Amino acid sequence: MSEETKSGATPLEGDGKRILMILGTPKNNSFCHALGEAYAQGARSKGHVVRQLKLGEMTYDPVLREGYEQSQQLEPDLLEAQRQIHWAEHLVFVYPVWWGGIPALLKGFFDRTFLPGFAFKYRNRSQLWDKLLSGRTADLLVTMDTPPWYFRWIYGAPGHRQMTRTILGFSGIKTRRLAEFAPVRPSSEEQRQSWLRRAEALGVRA
Repeated sequence: MSEETKSGATPLEGDGKRILMILGTPKNNSFCHALGEAYAQGARSKGHVVRQLKLGEMTYDPVLREGYEQSQQLEPDLLEAQRQIHWAEHLVFVYPVWWGGIPALLKGFFDRTFLPGFAFKYRNRSQLWDKLLSGRTADLLVTMDTPPWYFRWIYGAPGHRQMTRTILGFSGIKTRRLAEFAPVRPSSEEQRQSWLRRAEALGVRA
């Protein structure tokens, strides 16, 4: 595993906030990567330590094959990802919306790593649960080809609710900001540069 591209343990200066960025796209070179780099640049300018997990470069089975009925051995990359999540104070997820939701690779990452005993714990004889990742915050940087207003008012923003409520919120992670960059497909170079500046500004305020 490469320190820089997988574990994210690239030597960085600064003693500020511990930030873990998770790039949730299988594409090796995309606008999501550019947004992530801009955010990281802004955060590092304020002395924060930024590590990255690039899911497209990690090796793991994204399918939780037996649900929670049987234990499925975690690959080394996923064990390292769990260590990095425990290390982090603040998480940044950068990903595209596909078919109204998060990419399969990112969903599989959550299925395999946000397990009982790591992300949550059911209570005996109760429908309540303990949120084991409480105390952490998150920013979401999301690209779409759908106009944000249409995604929100016509589709009901299913991918946003899934991330903020049923995954992160369920585990105790509080989403601070959800930034949409859309629609990407018809955007101009000027518009994309403006979005990169916006992502950098979000990193400055991490």
